[in-house]
Amino acid sequence: MTEHQLPPLNALRAFEATARHLSVKNAADELCVTPGAVSQLIKTLEVHLGVPLFRRANRGIFLTDVGQAYLPPVRNAFRQISDATRRVAVPADTGILTVSATPFFASAWLVPRLKSFQDVHPDIDLQVVTGTALADFSRDGVDVAIRHGMGRYPGLSSQRVLTVEIVPVAAPALVKSLGMPAIPAELTRWPRVNDTERKGWQLWFQAQGIEDTGPARGASFDDSGLLLKAVLTGQGAALLPAAVVADDLAQGRLVQLSDVTWLEDFAYYLVYPEGSHDRPKVAAFRDWLLEAARNAPGKGAGKRRSSGGRKRASPTFAGKTSSLSP
Repeated sequence: MTEHQLPPLNALRAFEATARHLSVKNAADELCVTPGAVSQLIKTLEVHLGVPLFRRANRGIFLTDVGQAYLPPVRNAFRQISDATRRVAVPADTGILTVSATPFFASAWLVPRLKSFQDVHPDIDLQVVTGTALADFSRDGVDVAIRHGMGRYPGLSSQRVLTVEIVPVAAPALVKSLGMPAIPAELTRWPRVNDTERKGWQLWFQAQGIEDTGPARGASFDDSGLLLKAVLTGQGAALLPAAVVADDLAQGRLVQLSDVTWLEDFAYYLVYPEGSHDRPKVAAFRDWLLEAARNAPGKGAGKRRSSGGRKRASPTFAGKTSSLSP
């Protein structure tokens, strides 16, 4: 048999389905043909290969050793064909657009603004799902994703939505109890809540020229939404993205403890397959999202404070200016 004499595709499908079910009848039901047709296709494949693939015993069927060895590459081939088809097929442009976003971004920034999108595009029904892993566009049915990272996603288009400008915040009751900090060093004595890696406050203090802050104390959270909830309930001060706490600050639920902002290297990016760039629904959502980000209060516009031997700017705390040279 030469490399061009491939087995009939329908015979391979019958073999894979029968091997999976170990039942000719169930395979026939799956393939919408008769059991006799499945048996004939399997016989055709066995003749083509010159070896038996199944054996019958006690009114059941079982794979032979050759059949067991043949099944994995056949199954893998079908899986590869299926995956490739999903990647190249143009998805039907129905009225539903599935948006995957991180839980915190979805609840704190995206969802409160979606009404303006629906007002402009009433024909597009948004389906918002949450997750932190990069979406698998070929499998998950996701049209676009919003992720926090560096924007480097091979094979995908990515556009910066929001630069993550970090601000220290606390609940008004905690500020009333401890007093507004006059200099950054005062925050080293405050109760603080942390991100899961417990590095945020250390980096922020270093950016202000404060090196000796001691170990990171207080609770830590792997979800920014939980971190925000802890701050709102007065458990401590936290570092959170300005863009996503802007509403809480404007409505007095949080107090910003410093006019100094710290710009992370990461940002929120809109990500989607390159082939989806000109899809009308994707284009409509992309244009709306970028415009909403441009007009959002608290959007990232600051610069990261440098460390090392450079001279630092003098940040303002509670209306006072203090020198933060190390």
